[in-house]
Parts: sequence; C-alpha cells; structure tokens
Amino acid sequence: VGPAGQLLDNMLKAVGLSRGSDVFITNVLKCRPPANRNPQPDEMAQCAPYLQRQIELVQPTVILALGRFAAQSLLQSSLPEVASIPLGKLRGQIHGYENNSKRVPVVVSYHPAYLLRAPADKAKAWADWCLALATAPHWAATSD
Repeated sequence: VGPAGQLLDNMLKAVGLSRGSDVFITNVLKCRPPANRNPQPDEMAQCAPYLQRQIELVQPTVILALGRFAAQSLLQSSLPEVASIPLGKLRGQIHGYENNSKRVPVVVSYHPAYLLRAPADKAKAWADWCLALATAPHWAATSD
C-alpha cells in the first residue's frame, strides 16, 4: 500500500507483470503489528502455517522474497542461520523453499519500502527481479 505499493506496482509493470493476473502477493504476517513495528519471531511463527498453505495452493514456479522478514520466514528450514545473515548477502543467488517434498526457488531482494529510503539499491533489486524471472522457466525445466 502507499508509496511502497506504488513502487512495487511499477516494478511489476517494468518486467511485464501485474498484481492479481501474473503474480500472487502475500505477507509473512496476516495482520499489521501495532504501530507498524517489525514482526516478532512468535508472530511470524503463528502466521507460518497460513503462508505455507498459501504457497501449497498457489504452487509458484519462483518466489521473490522482498525484505528481511520474508527471507527469514521462507528460508529458515533450508538455511537455519538465515536470521544472522545480512539481506545483502542473501541476494544474487537462488535459494530453496521446501513445500510438500517440492523445492521452490527463492530469490531474495529488497523490500520496496527500503528502496524508497535507499534508491541507490534499486539497480541491485532490478538484478534480483531479473534473476527471479530467468529462474522460473529454467527451474521448471530442470527440477523434475
């Protein structure tokens, strides 16, 4: 929502996608924490089954994890030390999310709200988005 949501819409448009028809957007938390503070680990844990079920139902070919909390939530099983790894070090590579014995590729990037505060990192985010787009058809062809 707001300026970050507008930036996200513009980024989607730049790669030829749009909300609802081409992508499914969700959040780690299913409700906003008081005063829009960062989510607590127990809140993320309580919402994890809902996120897992959404991924099962949507069956994505690739997941673009935008921001630290998305990355931590999605990668904690395959990368237990993820909470101690800076987001910048998670970028630029393909990680995996295990979902009912199926591995879904995960590309980590910056959250649009962060990019509004640090516009110099937009080029890095663009590279991440391009990696995610390039990964989807490649992964589907090689993962079976």
